[in-house]
Amino acid sequence: MQAVSLCLALLFLLSTSSIGSATKGFSIDLIHRDSLLSPFYNSSMTHSELIQNAALRSISRAKRFRQSSMAETCELVETDIIPNSGNYLMKIFVGTPPVERLAAADTGSDLIWFQCSPCPQCYTQNATLFDPNNSSTYMSLSCSSGPCKALPLFSGQGQGYPKCGLTSNECMYYYSYGDKSYTIGELATESISLGTSDGGQAVSFPNTVFGCGHNNVGIFSRNEAGLVGLGQGVLSLVSQTGNVGRKFSYCLPPFTQNTTTKLRFGEEAAISGNAVVSTPLITRSDSTTYYYLNLEGITVGQQTVPLTAGQSNGNIVIDSGTTLTILPSGFYDQVEALVKQAIGAEQFIVQNNQFKLCYSNANSIQNFPNFEVHFTGANLSLKPQNLFLSMNNDVMCFAMLPADSNGMSIYGNVAQVDFEVEHDLGQKKVSFAPVDCANKQ
Repeated sequence: MQAVSLCLALLFLLSTSSIGSATKGFSIDLIHRDSLLSPFYNSSMTHSELIQNAALRSISRAKRFRQSSMAETCELVETDIIPNSGNYLMKIFVGTPPVERLAAADTGSDLIWFQCSPCPQCYTQNATLFDPNNSSTYMSLSCSSGPCKALPLFSGQGQGYPKCGLTSNECMYYYSYGDKSYTIGELATESISLGTSDGGQAVSFPNTVFGCGHNNVGIFSRNEAGLVGLGQGVLSLVSQTGNVGRKFSYCLPPFTQNTTTKLRFGEEAAISGNAVVSTPLITRSDSTTYYYLNLEGITVGQQTVPLTAGQSNGNIVIDSGTTLTILPSGFYDQVEALVKQAIGAEQFIVQNNQFKLCYSNANSIQNFPNFEVHFTGANLSLKPQNLFLSMNNDVMCFAMLPADSNGMSIYGNVAQVDFEVEHDLGQKKVSFAPVDCANKQ
């Protein structure tokens, strides 16, 4: 999505052919949404505007993450990851015959949905609406089906969801997001496929549960024909791909490099080597969707700021769809004070800027001292490129912000640049290994 997007701007590359029963995984191309390789590329936007939009998306995403709140044996399928000013993109093909769609992918939600025809209330998109009448594999789900019962409950404006349709017993859903965006439509199953753009064999996932949205409201890009949830809930793509989706990894190159890496699913998504460190993936009763970790502290130079609040219960969400890292406000203030002390240069005030800490001279951060993030069992040493984003006119801004009272802490994708990151839901851990992602195959 755009400025107040809740989504990871990824585009799924889904293909049309199934692969054999000996397969163990798949991978998908990721394209940064503002890259020259991206169909979202807007040559009229300045670099500063792109970074500001990425910051706004991070702030909106943090507000949304409330603390209260098929192919069992697939071979590797992979897709390219291409960076672009704050997010990473993928493509998707859906239906039979397959039609290409660009959809925002969101690790912080579960439902997969696309704008469908007819659509009395749809936001404007560049692609034609998905027409279920043109697909031989589209099938409505009943309001008594298991997937319908797995939907979140909603009651408002005199209506309750999920519910049965007016003309038959189809499952009608309502799915909302923290920025007040929502989709209303019919729950159904459809065939989707995942694969690569470099000639690799693709894998098909028939009977994937998704929402055919007929009433969709929010700040969505014209290029986004819907949303794909990559959370841990039963309706997400991760869960619907069975054992394959229970392990996936990615390697995010810097925003400034027009290069391609891979998002991988399945056993071959595992990362290895002496540099790999792992931290527990925390399960919380108040959310079956988010990927929680325990953040224990941050070291700047020789001084460590400890964080004890919620340490044993998962106090931060790791999210490749949020650009900035969002920290508890009091904890952030202490970290920011150490960063200022380490740099020792005068701050640069940028008008109408979402960032709290900026400097006018990029050279001021070149000799930045040791900066380590301490998760339970895993210490990550971050480089300046993980900590600062370049604005126009040689202005560098700290890529971390304090959470507000309604938002939660998020470990964003700038901090994850040039790390292989593996999510292993079976072993309940997230692993990291420093690597040059731009040159990783």
